[in-house]
This record gives sequence, structure tokens and C-alpha cells, in this order.
Amino acid sequence: MQPNNPLHGVKLADMLEFLVEKYGWQELGNRINLRCFNYDPSIKSSLAFLRQTQWARDKVEGLYLRSILTAVACFCATS
Repeated sequence: MQPNNPLHGVKLADMLEFLVEKYGWQELGNRINLRCFNYDPSIKSSLAFLRQTQWARDKVEGLYLRSILTAVACFCATS
């Protein structure tokens, strides 16, 4: 168990699907300038690249965390 790791148990595929649903490929490519997001993007090809490229995966994980924290903050503010 990793109590201080907010990404523990979250699959890379789930993160990517969330980000694509939230931002779309075009905005995701604007936020993180990766070829796999900007040219003929797909979940499968993006996952293959991200699994092999740690610096790119770190950027995706960072955006995912910021997006989740923003969503939680907005939800708490309206509750």
C-alpha cells in the first residue's frame, strides 16, 4: 500500500481516457505537446509511447492530478 501516492491503483489507460474525455485530443495536445496527441491520436498509440517514455508519462500524470484536484475543489465549493 502507498498511502502518500495519489496515483496508486490508477491505470495509465484510465488517466488518458479521463483526460481525452475532459479536454479532447486537440486541447490535450496543446497542454502537453506530444506527437502522439497531435498527429493521428489514439489511445492505443499514446499508451504505447507513454509506457516507454517516462518524462512524457510524468507530464500526463501531472496534468491528471491537477485536473482531478480542480474537479474536487469545484465540487467542494458548490456543495
